[in-house]
Amino acid sequence: MTVNDDSFTNWKNREEIAESMIPIIGKLHRERDVTVLLHSRSLVNKSVVSILKTHRFARQIAGEELSVTETLPFLKALTELDLGPSQIDIGMLAATYKADDRGLTVEAFTAEAVAGATGANKIERGEGRDVVLYGFGRIGRLVARLLIEKSGSGNGLRLRAIVVRGGGDQDIVKRASLLRRDSIHGQFQGTITVDEANSTINANGNAIKVIYANDPSEVDYTAYGIKNAILIDNTGKWRDREGLSGHLRPGIDKVVLTAPGKGDVPNIVHGVNHDTLKPDEQILSCASCTTNAIVPPLKAMDDEFGVERGHVETVHSFTNDQNLLDNYHKSERRGRSAPLNMVITETGAASAVAKALPDLKARITGSSIRVPVPDVSIAILNLQLKRDTNREEVLDYLRDVSLTSPLRRQIDFITAPDAVSSDFIGSRHASIVDAGALKVEGDNAILYLWYDNEFGYSCQVIRVVQHVSGVEYPTYPAPAV
Repeated sequence: MTVNDDSFTNWKNREEIAESMIPIIGKLHRERDVTVLLHSRSLVNKSVVSILKTHRFARQIAGEELSVTETLPFLKALTELDLGPSQIDIGMLAATYKADDRGLTVEAFTAEAVAGATGANKIERGEGRDVVLYGFGRIGRLVARLLIEKSGSGNGLRLRAIVVRGGGDQDIVKRASLLRRDSIHGQFQGTITVDEANSTINANGNAIKVIYANDPSEVDYTAYGIKNAILIDNTGKWRDREGLSGHLRPGIDKVVLTAPGKGDVPNIVHGVNHDTLKPDEQILSCASCTTNAIVPPLKAMDDEFGVERGHVETVHSFTNDQNLLDNYHKSERRGRSAPLNMVITETGAASAVAKALPDLKARITGSSIRVPVPDVSIAILNLQLKRDTNREEVLDYLRDVSLTSPLRRQIDFITAPDAVSSDFIGSRHASIVDAGALKVEGDNAILYLWYDNEFGYSCQVIRVVQHVSGVEYPTYPAPAV
């Protein structure tokens, strides 16, 4: 047998194993509300090749190969347990099992590692929480995709309605088409049909009512059977408490803004300050995409090295508030053609750091350049630290943070030498540390942080909504504190 034959046989064997994992992962998700992860990446609804690629990717961040032959025994062990709603990382189970020297069987080790999600300790499955989207633009449609994707168990968040202004004939058909196809993020994973007579979009079994209104005061959500709902305002029209309070109509319990909040509206970056939210807080903001990208790594660096001061420069993709061709815009420079120019503009991300990280005493400044790219941005974080360090120490630390810390859902880590912006379209992390670009000299560190300013940010929004709705389930093995 030739080397090529050996390689192909090995590939076919791994394909077969990955194929056997799919029904197990699906059943755990549908019947027990368990999301199976691999180094913080969900394996739910993934294809055979996607599962194999995710295992292969572990080599870049963990430094060693991870095979489906290693993770399958842990997946099988999970099926024998009385599991409740949770997220279980089989990549972390395999990694920690390797480091354990007690001689336990895979079954015994797994039962111990996920004990908090089993038996008397497990969380009881709730009825789910209604969600309403106010607005249906770029972020709104991505949030809708994520809500539909996560509805498989039927016990989490349920997208019940979308509120938009009327757009004339074929309006609902056109909106469904925009949900179905996206020039950047690709096709919707599933089926979408439209019931024009009942003004409803059916997506993967989710009946989503399309409500036409010109103002929040026009809608009584209880008339559509919606109750105790979380409304996600992705229009950005209202930013302060007074304006957002207009959404607190019958059927709405909380309002979440997908833009920086003003005044006393809490700006929440999941993973950093979401646990400071008061249970009775009805209005909150998810801050901006750039704030979500820089605050988690900034916190991580301050925790380990201390930060004296810093500057963030964002090279940001253009957005739909810019002009296709030169035209009037209320902001300076933004009136110039977005696809033809680099445009220097302002960013509020640096000042927003103080709201998300009030204990950080360092002064952070910021500036931004909009560039002719439709999605994925990069933040260059230039920090003066409180102690000297070196490149290897910072890299090892940030790699560990991305793998085992409470920030592992927010911070990703990439070592690929040829990585470019389009590689990060669809990333679910708030930011991705580019290991090859990191610069460290004495007490100065410069971090290059990629982020999908649309999809990565939308994932952060969903995490905040899950938290305030009470359907944010614990992760096992528990991350290191």
